[in-house]
Amino acid sequence: MAQGMAMRHKSGQAGHGSGGHSGTVLDPQRVFEGIGLKSGDTLLDVGCGGGRFSIPGAEIVGERVKVYALDASEERLAPLREAITVRNLANIEAFVDDVTKHISVSDNGIDVCLMANVFHGLVERDTIEYALREIRRVLKPDGILAVVDFRKDAEGAHGPPLSVRLSPEEVQEVVDKHGFKKERSVHVGPYHYLVVFST
Repeated sequence: MAQGMAMRHKSGQAGHGSGGHSGTVLDPQRVFEGIGLKSGDTLLDVGCGGGRFSIPGAEIVGERVKVYALDASEERLAPLREAITVRNLANIEAFVDDVTKHISVSDNGIDVCLMANVFHGLVERDTIEYALREIRRVLKPDGILAVVDFRKDAEGAHGPPLSVRLSPEEVQEVVDKHGFKKERSVHVGPYHYLVVFST
C-alpha cells in the first residue's frame, strides 16, 4: 500500500486512517470547530478512509465547494464512495493518491488540509517531508494545515504504540521547516490533540 496507512497495531485496528476505529473517541464536529472550518472553505482530507471527516466537512463547507477526500487504498475508500452515491454528496471528490508523491489537486486550491491520524505514520516511514511539500503546494497562500494525532499521555487500546506517537511540539518541529506557522494546539478528545498551522 502506498503509504502503509492501513498498518495494524496491537489493538488490531487500522492505525493510520481517519476513517478507522477513532470514530468512537474522536468527534469530527469538535475537530472542525477547533480548526475553524466554515462555509465556502475548500477542504482536503488526507487519509480520509471511509469519510468520517469528509462527510461532516462537506456539510459545513456547503454544496457549492469541494471536499477532496484522498486515501492510499481503494478498499478503504469504498464506504465513502458508497455514501457519496447513496446520499448524493456531489461536493465530495474521493480518489486514491499517494500524498508522498503527488496530490491530484491544482496549486493553491485548498483552504484547509486535514491530516487525521496520519502524520505519525508518515514520520515513522520517513516520508513526511515529501507529503508536506505537496500539501504546501496545494494550499492557498492563506491556507490552514490541521494535524490531528494521538496524544503521548493517553495510554489505552486506541491508537499506535507510544513509541511512534508525536507530541504537538514534535509535530511543529517537523512542520516548521516548510514555512508553516503554528496558530494553536488543543485537545480534541481523550486520545487526540489538534495542531493548527497557517501558511
